[in-house]
Amino acid sequence: MKLYYSPGACSLSAHILLTETGLPCELEAVDLRVQPHRTAGGADYSGINPKGYVPALQLDDGTLLTECVAIALYLADQAPQHRLAPPHGTPAFYWLIEWLDFTATEIHKGFSPLWNPAAGADEKAGAQQRLERRLGWLDGQLASKEYLLGDYSIADAYLFTVLNWANYLKLSLAPWPAVQAYVERVAARPAVQQAMSAEGLLG
Repeated sequence: MKLYYSPGACSLSAHILLTETGLPCELEAVDLRVQPHRTAGGADYSGINPKGYVPALQLDDGTLLTECVAIALYLADQAPQHRLAPPHGTPAFYWLIEWLDFTATEIHKGFSPLWNPAAGADEKAGAQQRLERRLGWLDGQLASKEYLLGDYSIADAYLFTVLNWANYLKLSLAPWPAVQAYVERVAARPAVQQAMSAEGLLG
């Protein structure tokens, strides 16, 4: 397998899961700051993933899998011994899907306008207010548990990745102490530290 990623982007979630599972995978960075986007090897990334963004996971048979949720579920299925996802068909599995969907649509996309240099001040203020409402709800959910499903799962790798963007946007998580403690807890996991270090995100 080969993971196409950009340091600190949402592709970090897949990088974390690859590190958690130890699945063999080549990593290739993509520079999203240039047009057309280029891989570390000099290839035009649009020829690899026409969507133009990361992550993209090239499977051993040459096919390409994209989107954080799909890649996370795939990696969990490739390493069932790590129990990063509940068994298919169980109630817990659908709770996992619920958390992945919430992360993708409410938190991940909630941050998007804050990164956009073309977004106006009013747009960014509105986006931040909506995001803060979601963080308030999330704080209540995390007040009584260590991880989203009780045990660590692929949902935690994804949620941590996007919540960690608050650091780069100077958005303090202090108003939501359970969320802040959760981010610190996930960040302390050895696999998370290893993946972040490999992407140059520590120190």
